[in-house]
Amino acid sequence: MSKDTIADVGMNRTGIKTSPVDSKDIIAEAERAQPSSPGDAQAIAEVRKQYMRESGDGLGRVPPPSSLKGMAKTAVDMLKGGKPTVFIDKLGERLAFERSGVRLYEGALAKLDVFGGWEGGPSRELLTKIMDDELSHFALLTEAMEKLGADPTAMTPSADLTSVISMGVPAAISDARTNLRQAMQALLVAELTDNASWELLIDLARGLGHDSLADRFQLALDAEAEHLALVKGWLAAGVATEARAPMESASVPAQP
Repeated sequence: MSKDTIADVGMNRTGIKTSPVDSKDIIAEAERAQPSSPGDAQAIAEVRKQYMRESGDGLGRVPPPSSLKGMAKTAVDMLKGGKPTVFIDKLGERLAFERSGVRLYEGALAKLDVFGGWEGGPSRELLTKIMDDELSHFALLTEAMEKLGADPTAMTPSADLTSVISMGVPAAISDARTNLRQAMQALLVAELTDNASWELLIDLARGLGHDSLADRFQLALDAEAEHLALVKGWLAAGVATEARAPMESASVPAQP
């Protein structure tokens, strides 16, 4: 395992105890300082509530069907008492997530090239397989949306929300400072979300009578469950390898 993956003692000035003399002065000054405004956090809470009331359509709406066939399908589902827009919204969410998943594993492959792996860690073959699985799931969801008359290029509200919630994962993997083991930690967050979201989509599909789609989605979930197990195992092996590695020597500044 590359030394770049090992957490060792070194210079880190973020803690207050690295400078006990200066920290006393900082604490004393903070205690003497007066609040910049009167009252508590209630005022800002009221401003946030006002913004919520004025938010209009929020994250937007699901676009209408783009074909006559899609309109007919939507009408049939509505006559059955279903709300097809919810299903299309969640399809759009998964589609956006799977597209991002391809990029995540491309980033992991780059980390492997630079930092190397460890015993029990990811191989190029398996990382590539997962990336290809994510791409095939993207294609499956695109096909499903098109058959329902929906536009797979549209950003649905749930797709927008999910992209905001998960934006830290691609940021962590694309960060030049993170290594492969740290990338596995980010991928674990993505895979946990992915598995739970596929389960929800399958339940929704069956509830609306889309059993054939649900069966195909189940195959995708089975693959995602394998991805999750692999990433968890790789991360556990990486942390264990890191913990067993000898500590590198580092100079620690003397305390005044």
